[in-house]
Amino acid sequence: MEQQSLARINELAKIAKTRELTPAEQEERARLRKEYLAEFRKAFQQQLSSTYIQYDDGTKVPLTDLKKK
Repeated sequence: MEQQSLARINELAKIAKTRELTPAEQEERARLRKEYLAEFRKAFQQQLSSTYIQYDDGTKVPLTDLKKK
């Protein structure tokens, strides 16, 4: 996510603490949060897919294979 989007999310959060957001600002905040969460989930899923469990005997099993068992 771009720094501008994160900065805008923070700006809207700060505004919401001082006054009620307008309907347009509320929609923008919801859209930006949705985009942020989608990117976060994608990055986290990529991290999990490249994670392996190594057993004492030296075998490595992808974390995704453990979920299937």
